Amino acid sequence: MSKRVVVTGMGAITPVGLSTEEFWQSVKEGKTGFAPITRFDTSDYKCHIAAEVKGFEGKNFMDFKAAKRMELFSQYAVAAAKEALSDAGIDMEKEDPYRVGCAIGSGIGSLQAMEREHKKLLEKGPNRVNPLFVPMMISNMAAGNVSIQFGLKGKSINSVTACATGTNTIGEAYRAIQYGEADVMAAGGTEGCITPVGIAGFTALTALSAVDDPKKCSLPFDKNRSGFVMGEGAAVVILEELRHAKARGAGIYAEVIGYGCSSDAYHITSPEESGAGAARAMTNAIEDAHLAPEDITYINAHGTGTHHNDLFETRAIKLAFGSHAGNLKINSTKSMVGHLLGAAGALEFVTCVKELNEGYLHQTAGYTTPDEELDLDYCKEPVTGEFQYALSNSLGFGGHNASLIIAKYDGSGE
Repeated sequence: MSKRVVVTGMGAITPVGLSTEEFWQSVKEGKTGFAPITRFDTSDYKCHIAAEVKGFEGKNFMDFKAAKRMELFSQYAVAAAKEALSDAGIDMEKEDPYRVGCAIGSGIGSLQAMEREHKKLLEKGPNRVNPLFVPMMISNMAAGNVSIQFGLKGKSINSVTACATGTNTIGEAYRAIQYGEADVMAAGGTEGCITPVGIAGFTALTALSAVDDPKKCSLPFDKNRSGFVMGEGAAVVILEELRHAKARGAGIYAEVIGYGCSSDAYHITSPEESGAGAARAMTNAIEDAHLAPEDITYINAHGTGTHHNDLFETRAIKLAFGSHAGNLKINSTKSMVGHLLGAAGALEFVTCVKELNEGYLHQTAGYTTPDEELDLDYCKEPVTGEFQYALSNSLGFGGHNASLIIAKYDGSGE
């Protein structure tokens, strides 16, 4: 029999707050994190807006020397993990470190390191490239650095599934605990690639919004949507086997009860047009949770604000839920913080947990003009009420689809 898995801690570094509570308070106030890019001169770029993390200094969250040996995406991950572990009350001196693991992914790793060291290579030659270039750049170093900083000696993995990364890492951590590979997992995603090549690359794909108005640049599900806005940050949650959590008297935020995946096997950037792949991930998660589709009343959508994603995700929801789709409440956290790429699904998981606990679904910010085929309820205004379950979707380049189902913890069982 598989073990029950609960959420006992959360941490977040976001464009609208440097902690889970700061982030959540901003969400409830309807704040958005969009502003002109400050990291480099965008005069020659079509895209000038991003959702940058503001006021973050690595030395405020970790030892200064340790921070200097980490790229920004790793610093974000360590900061979020520190908050999550503290929130959960995990004392590593009382834990078997080989039963505490880490599943933290990044879709890209460090574009900053790649740009910086490539410039050195061209201007000064190969002998001037930083000896630590590779270990600072590669995406698994978020998990590596978190494990090193906090002494987590259990299973340590880095799922890289583009924009589905944060959801897959939490899902794989959930499976690891379910089947006895760990008692505790720090799980989530991180990203920090608001850089010249990052913005240029996504712009060349015609994926980014070129709208300069912060109130109109990120409009998921709206007829006037124009692409996504690049965000950055990290979110890490502590997943724990239920009996282990209860034995140490941990506070429990929620329970993870379902995880489903699929592949579109269709195109490297476009979702499959019928939505069949994403629908299958949702139905797999629902079956894994031993629920019926009608039990789900709320979806935190991938909802990027691109034409294709929002249209095909809507089709996927209709395929998965049939006539019940019209009863669902659907919102997009990316309407407030942009697209955090490998961290997006993890931050949206945190959002779902907070929403279930408070009976409050945030609005899809900026949504005003319905699109003809996008005819579901996308939460034009905040919604209050009792919600037992949240389904969170993430859809990544390459056709990666992942869905998680979170439930309010009812206090039962062992």
